[in-house]
Amino acid sequence: MKWRASLAVRQAPLRGLALVAQKVPQVALFVLMVFSSASLGLGVGVLLLPVVVTAVRRLADRSRRLARDWSGVTIARPYRELPEPEPGLAGRWGHCLRLLQDPATLRDTLWTITDPVIGTVLALLPAALLVYGLEGLVLPFVWDPLVSAGYHDHYAGLIDVSGERGVRTWLMPLLGAGFIWLGLRTGPLLLTVHARFTRKLLGPRIDERLASRVGHLTRTRGEVMDSQVAELRRIERDLHDGAQARLVAMGMNLSTVGRLLDTDPEAARALLLETRDSSSKALGELRDLVRGIHPPVLSDRGLGDAVRALALDSPLPVDVAVELPGGLDAPVESAAYFAVGELLTNVAKHAGAEHVWIDVRHEREALRISVGDDGCGGASVAAGTGLGGIERRIAAFDGVLSVSSPQGGPTMATMEIPCALFSPKTSSC
Repeated sequence: MKWRASLAVRQAPLRGLALVAQKVPQVALFVLMVFSSASLGLGVGVLLLPVVVTAVRRLADRSRRLARDWSGVTIARPYRELPEPEPGLAGRWGHCLRLLQDPATLRDTLWTITDPVIGTVLALLPAALLVYGLEGLVLPFVWDPLVSAGYHDHYAGLIDVSGERGVRTWLMPLLGAGFIWLGLRTGPLLLTVHARFTRKLLGPRIDERLASRVGHLTRTRGEVMDSQVAELRRIERDLHDGAQARLVAMGMNLSTVGRLLDTDPEAARALLLETRDSSSKALGELRDLVRGIHPPVLSDRGLGDAVRALALDSPLPVDVAVELPGGLDAPVESAAYFAVGELLTNVAKHAGAEHVWIDVRHEREALRISVGDDGCGGASVAAGTGLGGIERRIAAFDGVLSVSSPQGGPTMATMEIPCALFSPKTSSC
């Protein structure tokens, strides 16, 4: 943690300069936004406005991502879900009106002109302090040429640079070192202030957050209901094709045994042995079916040991770290257990990995599970893989899944499910 903090301190001035470089396209997009909005009646804006709004939102999304990655400030996307524009001029006109009626569009436009003024000061200040500090370090060594050239200025408003060389001249490096220290120490703080300022402009309002929350819950509720229906159908199919068929066959065999007991005892004995084997197989299928609904290890040992059991069954070496000082609700444990199992299956099938690690912990009122591997990377939730199913499974509990998987690896999938701990379970975790 100390190493990361030190790295953030050193990188803050460069990150500030990167943010400043973004202000030029922001101003250009503001001009284009005003022009395209004003020219809607001329027809030019109908074609130009959607392109400009898309560009502004992409730049705003980049600022949200940088605020999260560099300062830990999360900014939700506040945009409304709009239908696809209908063909023709009337459809494009209606689409432009819907874009302009979205309150987030107005706030994005204000951000493109406000952030270059206030944000530039906050982002540029750490680098400016470093440059000014370096000037104080260098001035004593270039004093004579500067005085000969008629240089007349003050350093830090305290030391006259135009006078004779003296003790005050050699105080400049001390002040310069102080400015450098100040620029390094205040850099992360100023970036955080900039990120919070960005959140104020680009984040959703309370009513928008509530509407988004309601929409999210509505979608996840529908997905959960569909998933439950599919699960019930799977259970019904497995029962019908497996255990139920065997039980029916057992009943028929027992009826036949009743008729053969007096006439052919040996045949009756053979049917009884066959029926006993069928009963064992039916029992095994029922156990497998129950295990697929809620594994007994979850009820007996808790999530920590259940994940360890999954790791032991994996064909790859898996390191497991668990920090759960208490128990979790059974539905949350079940969802997390099957999600981890799906992730391990994906790694074994597609990642080409040699090693896997799992970290399970409860922090900030949420269950946080990270599954990483040293495979080839390239995993994506949007690629239509099993990751989408995992995301839908944990979304029912307001959970989120984030995947970092650059080409060449490594891959890290992190799930966060809001939940509370209760009394500890009997487990080694």
